Amino acid sequence: MENLIFGAAYYPEYMPYERMGTDLSLMKRAGINTVRIAESTWSTWEPNEGEFDFSILIKTLEATSATGINVIVGTPTYAIPSWLEKKDPSVLVVDHNGQRFYGSRQIMDIVNPTFRFHAERIIRKMMEAVRPYRNVTGFQLDNETKYYDSCTPIMQKMFCVYMQSKFGTVENLNRTFGLAYWSNSIGKWEDFPDMRGCIHAGLNSEFDRFRRSMAADYLKWQSKIVSEYKRDDQFITHNFDFNWDVDKLSDKQQDAPYSHGMQQSINHYESSEAVTLAGCDIYHPSQDALTGAEIAYGGDEIRALKNAPYLVLETETQGFKSWTPYPGQLRLQAYSHLASGACGVMYWNWHSIHNSAETYWKGVLSHDLEPGTVYDEVSRIGREFEELSPLISTFRKQNRVCLVIDTVSMDAIKSFPIDKNIDYNDVLHLYYDALYEMNIECDVLDVNALPAKLRSDDGKWNYDMMVTPMLYCVSDDTVKLIKEFTAQGGVLVSSFRSFVSDRELTVYHDRLPHGLNDVFGMHYDQFTDPGKMTLQGTPVRAFAELVITDGAETMEAYSHRYWGKYAGITKHDYKDGCAYYIACLCNKDMIKKVYADARKSAKLEHIVPKEQWPVIIRSGVLEDGAKLHYVLHYSESAENLSCPYDRVTELISGKEYNRGDSIPLGDWGVSILREYSPADDIHNEKSNSKSNGDICQVMCADDNTR
Repeated sequence: MENLIFGAAYYPEYMPYERMGTDLSLMKRAGINTVRIAESTWSTWEPNEGEFDFSILIKTLEATSATGINVIVGTPTYAIPSWLEKKDPSVLVVDHNGQRFYGSRQIMDIVNPTFRFHAERIIRKMMEAVRPYRNVTGFQLDNETKYYDSCTPIMQKMFCVYMQSKFGTVENLNRTFGLAYWSNSIGKWEDFPDMRGCIHAGLNSEFDRFRRSMAADYLKWQSKIVSEYKRDDQFITHNFDFNWDVDKLSDKQQDAPYSHGMQQSINHYESSEAVTLAGCDIYHPSQDALTGAEIAYGGDEIRALKNAPYLVLETETQGFKSWTPYPGQLRLQAYSHLASGACGVMYWNWHSIHNSAETYWKGVLSHDLEPGTVYDEVSRIGREFEELSPLISTFRKQNRVCLVIDTVSMDAIKSFPIDKNIDYNDVLHLYYDALYEMNIECDVLDVNALPAKLRSDDGKWNYDMMVTPMLYCVSDDTVKLIKEFTAQGGVLVSSFRSFVSDRELTVYHDRLPHGLNDVFGMHYDQFTDPGKMTLQGTPVRAFAELVITDGAETMEAYSHRYWGKYAGITKHDYKDGCAYYIACLCNKDMIKKVYADARKSAKLEHIVPKEQWPVIIRSGVLEDGAKLHYVLHYSESAENLSCPYDRVTELISGKEYNRGDSIPLGDWGVSILREYSPADDIHNEKSNSKSNGDICQVMCADDNTR
């Protein structure tokens, strides 16, 4: 993107009275350059079957065009009109709990032919209506798409056809999934059972995998339609969302759920083929619980889909009592997104809604629709983004660590949990957050992306260190690739419940961890509830594997009367690389200890800052080759940062610092440090001075002086 995107979702059709002129004027004053519209209101655009009314849409496009504000138009398919349900009730999804009733969003069966017919028609009619408007810069496909636990007859019939194509014979099917258990074998494909009663973890996972592929196909189908109408300079995006929960292992919980780890009901990597610009929504704890970890995780996963900047299509301003931000937090959050590689930040919503389900999911404007505290801080962000855009919009990440995620392993852990109160995402975030707090930046890679992304075209490894939290389900090809990575100098850090089963959830019948005993220099055949078990005096929680070393160094042994002879954490040199195995659910500090050693083994110490949370440093490069570092301060206590670089310019204040100089960090503060580059000598000094001076003038309320 040439310029940073800064904006909000805007729904004039929700407003209690006509005020579009006022809204756009306030947006312009706040530095908002883009609005996202239309994705939620199919019934407004087609109030009755075959009757189309895009008057509000056209009015919005004309008004934004006149105001100089760009628009992202969403296809309005994720909330169906009531007439469609009345016409054909089969468009409503049937899930494991039975038939859904009309009223909410995301209650349709995405493979239903009636739904598809009418969805395609409204998309085409809308695309024709918006085609003339040059300020439409992109299109969003649907919204937060998932398979919605669809168990409809259509979905199940399609699944049966898919299984027949994949496995060929019922004998292969029965053998692969062990369907002899409890007499679940089938003698002919016509006997394929209703999946709502399935008790086989592998077959359930296969059904989930198929339904995820249907969600991806649904987005690709929409993308193909939109592509028939869009200009070459318009992008296609989607609002990928994350799991919605609270972190049960965090010591900074809030009552309200938030974006927490990987989404189970859609595979982001598979679905990203439908878009030209990856997008997402990220909601996170606020106030004293604001750590930045959820912002960073979301960015690291979505950015890795395309190895390119991504767009935050939704994030919070205020909403719920626990989300009212402290002064400075909105600004810190906005820059945190940029630090992860985002090309823009958009809020949900511009205005607080006065009725219905999301009345108190408040927007930039509160219910009085007047500029207030949040609007003022948003305006400051907007002015800064506008001024900084020429200096930071080419920012790109170059991480040397990857963390591997897997929806199939998530399926497995759902079927075989380590504890009734702890799920896959809790452990995933434990391992991610430890990296984040140590300022060890990573790319979050889907396991299916490893063959394409682990190596560059010239055969060189793109990463020096790999982390695999609960990578339960692995193919032999993946095992072979990981083994090769480690043998050729890579550093591998794996957790318990990794390398256990194949992709159909059948446990391997060799020593665990499968295929990697020689890499880790150990094996195990038992696991247990930890009971009184500790590591370095700290209780082990929920789950522990009893590891027998076969050449590995025991970094930490269990402290326990009976289990004390077993290793809890191991390290093993394997050819040119090194492998670490954490065999139990330990605390974050213990994981950090392993990471600190692994960082040395991977020779990453020179690129990892010594600072740790609450001072977060996220780095990358600009188009001209200069290094850029975002310094993000997640604390209410002001402190100083000793400049870790030889020579930098702080882009917000325009001040220059040398190594060891004290850089002030205010409460919830931000600094952007551009390292001096030899290329800077080419630039006219006067021009640079003028640019920085302009920025300083606009940003008179810099947080570093707060």
